Amino acid sequence: MFNHIDIISIPVADQQKAKQFYIEMLGFELKVESPMGPNQNWVQLGLDGAQTSITLVTWFDAMPPGSVQGLVLDTANIEQAHAALKNKGLDIGDVDSMPWGRFATFSDPDGNGWVLQQSNF
Repeated sequence: MFNHIDIISIPVADQQKAKQFYIEMLGFELKVESPMGPNQNWVQLGLDGAQTSITLVTWFDAMPPGSVQGLVLDTANIEQAHAALKNKGLDIGDVDSMPWGRFATFSDPDGNGWVLQQSNF
């Protein structure tokens, strides 16, 4: 019936500031940016080769900026990814270990919570 999650909405206060963070800090690529109605702009970003993308939203009253937590970015080498993000100036937590893998947490400029993980599976 379903194939995959296509787009995840990330609530932000300023789409252009958030777009800059996701592109410059995390390496997302701009997929689509276009007007979609009065005072609304569609900004869709994705990672190279990924099926799922994100859209930076400002129009959902039930989703204030920073209200999404627990988004997970997977990496094959957490030490390398962690060091690269720290070198870019990201305030990211230390790498921690769990039975399922290793992880570190960080937030985007609006406070949306992310997990960088290297899974053991």
